[in-house]
Formats: sequence, structure tokens, C-alpha cells
Amino acid sequence: MPDAAAILDFWFGSDALSADEHEALAARWFRRDDAFDAAIRSRFGGLVEAARAGELDGWSTAPASWLALLLLLDQFPRNLYRNTAAAFASDAKAQQSALDGIARGHDQALAVRYRAFAYLPLEHAEDLALQQRCVRLFETLAADPQARPAAAYLSYLDYARRHCEVIGRYGRFPHRNHALGRASTPEEQAYLDAGGGF
Repeated sequence: MPDAAAILDFWFGSDALSADEHEALAARWFRRDDAFDAAIRSRFGGLVEAARAGELDGWSTAPASWLALLLLLDQFPRNLYRNTAAAFASDAKAQQSALDGIARGHDQALAVRYRAFAYLPLEHAEDLALQQRCVRLFETLAADPQARPAAAYLSYLDYARRHCEVIGRYGRFPHRNHALGRASTPEEQAYLDAGGGF
């Protein structure tokens, strides 16, 4: 069974990669790529289910394995279960794990290039207080002198603010309504019809 280091290496690549190679890896994170999703499923699908079942909770005790656990609970389900309720089924667990690790200082023990994924579970929360906390964390991250290239971290901050605005306006993410079997309000439908969503 793969360990936490294998997850981090798969997602982030090694420090030995060139800037172009890192950029190519990062390009897969937030767009649909069926081959990438299939690689996650074949290599880590079992670990996603183990994490959801609480079998990997022990990973939360150290910064690197905590980050790997967050990927299993928050990011990988979005790749494996696109446009279904299962994509969001472990969000609450991911958010609590993120908060617990941040309280222990795990995020500050990570290299800057990893920290965005420690905060993304909060960006995915349908909770305004967590969204506001997320924006503050990304503001701090973007201001870090080691956050280079700066444009990438400013982009993370911009997306955090946009997610927060949606929750502030609707109290939930309208683009999830169909997958979660929720009826959209007329205002939400107008937002969706105008291309709203992430």
C-alpha cells in the first residue's frame, strides 16, 4: 500500500524537478484530465476509502502525512467522483483535520509550495467563517517572501476570495446543487446560467 510520501511525490513531484516540470504537474490539479484521474484511482483509490473510514487518522500527527491525508480526503475525491455527491462526502472530515493540523502548526512546518493544499479544505467549506479564515490564511501565504512565483500565490488568494464571496452570497456552492440533489433558488440558477461555479 502506498505511503504518505508516495502521495506527496505523485501530487507535487520531487524538489529535483525543473520549474517547467513543476508547472506541468500543477496544470493537472484544477482541470479535468481523465488519465490523471485514472492514475489516482489505480494508485490511491483504496487509500481514499481508508481515509474516509478513519483508518488513516494516525497520519494527522506529523505535517507531511497530515498533508497527504488532506489530499486523500479533499482533493482526490474531486478527481475520482467528479459531479457526484461522493466528491464532497469527506469534506467535513477534511475541514476538521485541516483545522486541527493548523492549530498544531503543521502548515508552518511545511515548505511554502505545499501550504495551499493545507488550506483548500477550508476553501471548499460551505461555511462563511471557515471561508473567511481561509482567505486570511491565503493572504498570509501570498505575503510570504518564499511564495514564488508570486503570481501563483496571488491566484490562490483570488480564488479563495471568490469562493468566500459565493458562500457569503448564497450560503452554499450552487454548482454543487445538482450533484447533491438540491434545488437551486432562482438567484442561484441565474448565477449558474451566467457560468458561475468552480
